[in-house]
Amino acid sequence: MQDHPTDGRYSEVKPHRSLFERLTALISPEPENRSELLDILHDAHERNLIDADALSMIEGVFQVSDLDARDIMVPRSQMDAVDISKPIEEWLPMVLETAHSRFPAVEGDRDKVVGILLAKDLLRYYAEDSFDVRDMLRPAVFIPESKRLNVLLRDFRANRNHIAIVVDEYGGVAGLITIEDVLEQIVGDIEDEYDFDEAEDNILAIEPGLHGPRWRIKALTEIEQFNDALATSFSDEDVDTIGGIVANHLGRVPRKGDVIDIDGWRFEILRADARQVHVLLVEKLPTLSDDDDA
Repeated sequence: MQDHPTDGRYSEVKPHRSLFERLTALISPEPENRSELLDILHDAHERNLIDADALSMIEGVFQVSDLDARDIMVPRSQMDAVDISKPIEEWLPMVLETAHSRFPAVEGDRDKVVGILLAKDLLRYYAEDSFDVRDMLRPAVFIPESKRLNVLLRDFRANRNHIAIVVDEYGGVAGLITIEDVLEQIVGDIEDEYDFDEAEDNILAIEPGLHGPRWRIKALTEIEQFNDALATSFSDEDVDTIGGIVANHLGRVPRKGDVIDIDGWRFEILRADARQVHVLLVEKLPTLSDDDDA
């Protein structure tokens, strides 16, 4: 078969370019680091080349590769675990109240995790005369605190696991993490019919920092609740939430890693996407009188 001349030149059949190749061609000049790439993606979003959901998920993918299990795990103190050394009647109400699908099963001590109990397996408790909860347990998966989330997600998918027990360097239980926790870093919060927006979960005290007490706070926490809990006096005339205050002061949607000081308080963005901030780290800055006392 011969090529057909066109205007003195041979026509050339161009191969079909993949989506990745077309995206690469779109980004010109090539970014030299991740920060430049994100700047380009944000610019593409502002020019309506990609929507907010797509940008948010791309940012989430980058974030997952930067985070370890310790960054998002449910701490040991907040784990809802079943103690199989006790009668079922003692912990069954907790299972019904929390409505989780999986629970770490411990034997007397939280460091002694002996397996994972699936809530659906408890249906046999009502149907069988001789029910032994130990026979229902599935093997527990243990991972170190330093395990990268992208690696953990791959393991979850490959092994069809949904929950892992996080252990510290001494082998003690540090917390737990689920596949939903990891996916939420990419697609945002996943709510189901059993999720409750409990006000007491909005503000969580964590280990003190250089300046004193610190709190992990959901950005959708109402300003009134924030003021009551931390004895502050932020105005709620223009916005309703503490995340709204931070966004107003920045003049844009906050990004993960942003730090801003407002009226003697420091706000650091722990989680955010292209649309809104999700979680803040808040601490009170020392005042001049505090420095004088020191």
